[in-house]
Amino acid sequence: MTLWNSYTLGVQNMASNPKFKYYRSKAHLKNVAELPCQHCATEGQTQAAHSNWAKHGKGRGIKASDEFTAALCYSCHAELDQGMCLSKEERQMMWDNAYAKTLVELQKRGIKC
Repeated sequence: MTLWNSYTLGVQNMASNPKFKYYRSKAHLKNVAELPCQHCATEGQTQAAHSNWAKHGKGRGIKASDEFTAALCYSCHAELDQGMCLSKEERQMMWDNAYAKTLVELQKRGIKC
């Protein structure tokens, strides 16, 4: 197989993959931001922290889908996005745990996710 053939096969495979369906909801982001930080329990400084991983729709210049947000305070959110103290695996685990807790807390409050 020539380089050109493998390139065109790759383009065809990319074209056959369905486009990611983004969910955008200001109400959902507000509900998440009203929770305490799901990493350190700080209250009153929480943000809806979007996933930083492509599997959740994150791309160059685009945030992940709003359904993939975790309630994190300013400090934890900054550590997750710009921090140098955590490895990639630790950041992924931190976000995954906060996201799971966020979903539980929203459900406890009767808010649909």
